Amino acid sequence: MNKYSIITTIAIIVIVTPFLFSAMNIVGSQQLEYRWHSPGIFSFFTMLNHGEIEFCNTLPFWITFEKFEVSVFYTGTYLGSYTVKQLTLDPSSSGIQEGVFSSQSIEEAQHIFMNFDFEFDSGDVRLDPNQFVVGVNTETPILGIIPYSSTTQISAFEFDQIMNAEDLTCD
Repeated sequence: MNKYSIITTIAIIVIVTPFLFSAMNIVGSQQLEYRWHSPGIFSFFTMLNHGEIEFCNTLPFWITFEKFEVSVFYTGTYLGSYTVKQLTLDPSSSGIQEGVFSSQSIEEAQHIFMNFDFEFDSGDVRLDPNQFVVGVNTETPILGIIPYSSTTQISAFEFDQIMNAEDLTCD
């Protein structure tokens, strides 16, 4: 192998590596599993008072995400967001990260969250659960500078079931 072939090979590796790392983070953030840090005890009211989420990297390589955000809406009205900052997970492992809930109307969010926690725990239906929606957004910048986010919109009941999951792939 001559020196030009070696230099070209090294240059290709140096150029491709950041793109490969970014692609792995994007795929990893879409395959990410999560639940409340203590299985089976999640409630929207406890999320409102902050708390921790356990994340599970199901893939055989490291992943990093910049921000994980859960936005909550009722009848199209934004109630607030639970946000977790940057986290790096080892291959096929889990990690627990503290999150913070913020809202412009904390009293309204408390009232609605307590009602739905009661409903989801087999209580009387007082508010329409079909109007209670959760958006899960994961931000993973490409090359550290180009914004990329993956957003999933699910029902609050489905989100409640995800957060109360007993088992993750990493267990």
